[in-house]
Amino acid sequence: MKYVHERPEWPRFHWDDTALVPLLAEVRYRQGRLLGRLEGLGFSLQQDALLGTLTTDVLKTSEIEGERLDAEEVRSSIARRLGIEIGTLNPADRNVEGVVEMMLDATGEYRTPLTRERLWRWYSWLFPDQTGQWRDDALGPMQVVSGPIGRQRVHYEAPAAARLPQEMAAFLDWLRADEAIDGVLRSALAHLWFATIHPFDDGNGRIARAIADRELARSEGSRQRFYSMSAQIRLERKAYYDIFERTQRGTLDITAWMAWFLACLSRAIAQAQTELSAVLAKAQFWQSVADVPLNARQRTMLNRLLDGFEGHLTNAKWAALGKCSPDTALRDLQYLVERGVLAKGPEGGRSTSYRRIGNS
Repeated sequence: MKYVHERPEWPRFHWDDTALVPLLAEVRYRQGRLLGRLEGLGFSLQQDALLGTLTTDVLKTSEIEGERLDAEEVRSSIARRLGIEIGTLNPADRNVEGVVEMMLDATGEYRTPLTRERLWRWYSWLFPDQTGQWRDDALGPMQVVSGPIGRQRVHYEAPAAARLPQEMAAFLDWLRADEAIDGVLRSALAHLWFATIHPFDDGNGRIARAIADRELARSEGSRQRFYSMSAQIRLERKAYYDIFERTQRGTLDITAWMAWFLACLSRAIAQAQTELSAVLAKAQFWQSVADVPLNARQRTMLNRLLDGFEGHLTNAKWAALGKCSPDTALRDLQYLVERGVLAKGPEGGRSTSYRRIGNS
């Protein structure tokens, strides 16, 4: 017997509530603080925070699987679907649209029951050229492996395809049942249970995280996401895979997995507090320059600085990113310096750099 799904007691998961109580209390406390802080913001700032969180969530859940999406395409796709005004909307390819569609459906429609057909629809959004259906193992058992061919290490082998209809029916029945279990714990278990079954040929990790987000939305009774579990998992990816593998080779006592999930979620919410501070700083900046006439290019470039521009901002970078001539870029920058919006760095000549006033 190698894996948890091969045990005769499968899938009767259990855990030590006493060990989890402090962690769950910490998560609930941080959730309350974050939501309380958000309630004090105006609608516009809430929309900015929401757009930032959802963009990060989509980017990071794909990065975990080794796929990098274009951030501006993701942001534009989300803004278009939610009706958030961000100026020019960049067209997005169908891979971006598919991930966005799935994530927004998971959290925005958390009251809608999760069914086989809905999961198949999520899969077809992720892989537009494929039809949603359970894997058939035609190419062999579903395994998670690493290492070069010939020296591969098998981390996990999922239940055989013949078991999938029964396994997924049991999982979905449990998910629809009104059990007396805290919603955050339900999220942790749903993530693990679905990922253990691994019912699709691909995309299981992203769908497992979408299911977890759906359960978190249910636990809060809110369609709006202001923290990203996927972003935190991306930061802790090695620990994520380590605890998942240990759990697969363990017993039905999943206390360690639940504890790791709760701690990771707590850190995700703490990170959201930091990012919310950045949203507030951005709002304060725009308020401070409200009387300064700015063209569309200047506003776009200043937003790039506020969103964490990497490296030094130079005339050449302004011209390249703003899609204008070096002379136009220089006029933009000089105007902003004269109005006290930007300040010059100590360098001179072609290497002159610029920074926001009050941003060392």
